Amino acid sequence: MAATDLHALLGQLRVWAPGATELRPFDPAAAPAAPLPLFTTWFAEAVAAGQAEPHTMSLATTDEEGRADVRIVMLHGADAAGWSFGTHVTSRKGHELSARPYAALAFYWPVLGRQVRLRGPVTAAPSQESQADLHARSTGALAAALTGLQSGVLSSLEELREASEAAWERARTDPAAPSLTWTLYRLHPQEVEFFQGDPERRHVRLRYVTDTGADADADAGADADADAGADGGWRKELLWP
Repeated sequence: MAATDLHALLGQLRVWAPGATELRPFDPAAAPAAPLPLFTTWFAEAVAAGQAEPHTMSLATTDEEGRADVRIVMLHGADAAGWSFGTHVTSRKGHELSARPYAALAFYWPVLGRQVRLRGPVTAAPSQESQADLHARSTGALAAALTGLQSGVLSSLEELREASEAAWERARTDPAAPSLTWTLYRLHPQEVEFFQGDPERRHVRLRYVTDTGADADADAGADADADAGADGGWRKELLWP
């Protein structure tokens, strides 16, 4: 295999290429009082613009010693109760969330040059609700949940194949089969940032902050909106790009 010059490849790459990305105007003064309606609008616009897998997001957690971890997961929903995702309570991220129930999420939709970032505490839904979430998904999702010990050490790919085949058979014949470790988690945001890219690099960053999520050292010069809104006590502020 020929050697690859990583630095040369990186030097050739650009972001937001014309024809592939539409950088739309974003007026933060017209943004709603709470972040959920804006997230819903931006998500719908990403779908309409043809963004591949817009429901994928980065989930960052920390372990008991404060060491960071991150991976890609799927958004299961977003409503007044929080932004939800699922995993096994026995997985690595499940253990980390049990030890430190606080996390961050990041969405990136390059077709529109947009990011959305959230931080806040995480809670686990009751077992009945978690199972209902799992069984509302595809047969493949159930089979994956039934396959094995997520994040555990695997002895061979043959072991995985055998376990997966058995899980698929059970998922097809018993679509209500429980996966007792599967858990629906909800992140309750204390901060939500919306980032809109700009061709002149004057990117617009709008952050929603609750009283409990406000940074102690917040920039006193930030352009803040003192009107909290009726749902959630949010205030808005602009950030330098």
